[in-house]
Amino acid sequence: MRDYTFYVYILSNLGRSSFYIGFTSSLTRRLREHYFNRGKFKTFAGRYYCYYLVYYEIFQYVNNAIAREKQLKRWNRQKKLNLIKSYNPKLNRLNKEFFIPEDFT
Repeated sequence: MRDYTFYVYILSNLGRSSFYIGFTSSLTRRLREHYFNRGKFKTFAGRYYCYYLVYYEIFQYVNNAIAREKQLKRWNRQKKLNLIKSYNPKLNRLNKEFFIPEDFT
């Protein structure tokens, strides 16, 4: 039987004024896409420069990951911030665990 890995993640911008919540089966690929879409107004994450990973959860089952993503998207900002800070108190960038572009600042 094959093992699967799914991620629910939260990105923020440099000023930590916006949060983006997403779901993927490849966090490395998805972080790369967000990084290279920065400044592109066709997407929320691109428009608000959300490409700094500040939180993620790992799931084995896709249905659990999708349900968690939907749950987090319904939360208010403070509840999301409390969740992030429970894992990452200083809101550090966690991108290096998955993806580091050459010109990442």
